[in-house]
Amino acid sequence: MASPEFEDGPDGPLAGHPQALRPLTGELIAAVLVNRGYTVAADGDGDLVGRWEDSLIWFFRRGAAGELLQVRTVTAPRFGIEHVPALYAFCNGWNHDRLWPKAFVHVADDGLAQICGEVTTDLERGVTPHQLDQLIDCGIVTGCQLATAVGALPGGSVR
Repeated sequence: MASPEFEDGPDGPLAGHPQALRPLTGELIAAVLVNRGYTVAADGDGDLVGRWEDSLIWFFRRGAAGELLQVRTVTAPRFGIEHVPALYAFCNGWNHDRLWPKAFVHVADDGLAQICGEVTTDLERGVTPHQLDQLIDCGIVTGCQLATAVGALPGGSVR
């Protein structure tokens, strides 16, 4: 998908020369998401999250200076603990065959397991809005592909 043209007011996060690197900020991430027409909200920690189908996708800034972009998909199906070995096998196969997202199993305190996926990029030197748009799009598209594959696994239920 081609990156949309960015238009912003003179003081907005997308303003300035389109090829100029700028630091990764929550405001810049939000502006790129809104420019694509996505609806996201900030959680209590200020991290952005949106819903794609039944899955949640989070947009985190990690690292000492918030220079790492992490797009994390939490797929909707939940599995009983007896399915964890099969879920590990699924994730190993996924990670062997694909670069993105990195898939892993998360077992919650209630004993139910979910599969999550992450695309993480180091943007210590900065990012252009176009680059950030491409990275976010990669995280969303591949996260949705993972969610579709997980939805086809036996034993899962959406709650």
